[in-house]
Amino acid sequence: MSASQKTLVLIKPDGVQRLLVGRILSRFEDRGLRIAALKLVSVDRALAETHYAVHAQRPFFAGLVDFITSSPLVAIVLEGPNAIAVVRSMVGATKPHEAGPGTIRGDFGLETAKNLIHASDGEETAAAEIKLWFGANGTIDYPRATDAWILSDEE
Repeated sequence: MSASQKTLVLIKPDGVQRLLVGRILSRFEDRGLRIAALKLVSVDRALAETHYAVHAQRPFFAGLVDFITSSPLVAIVLEGPNAIAVVRSMVGATKPHEAGPGTIRGDFGLETAKNLIHASDGEETAAAEIKLWFGANGTIDYPRATDAWILSDEE
């Protein structure tokens, strides 16, 4: 896959509990992104606090940790050209009322505290988050028969 990036996506507990995992995942596959890793995770506090460490000094930190540990989530690594930007545009704005129609948060979200999904915001963040959630060798590289019809050899 030429000019490929990997990014982490978490379908948060509200997405799992609302039975939206398949609908959300199918949007990424429909777009042409390849699943490089996928698992259902019951998140412990240590993992949650590490994931949200950048927000540790913010007043909403405890709520983030409590929410992400409240129920299982689905952790996914997606891969494709410009995957980080593609995924973030598909996810929509953090505040669902600001997310455009056609985005995941715009179509399924109602409030910021339960905004269904997390997506890495840059290459360094994606690499660190993928390692945190899947380990150093936790993704799988494989060819798809459809890649020839989705990806250009010229990019």
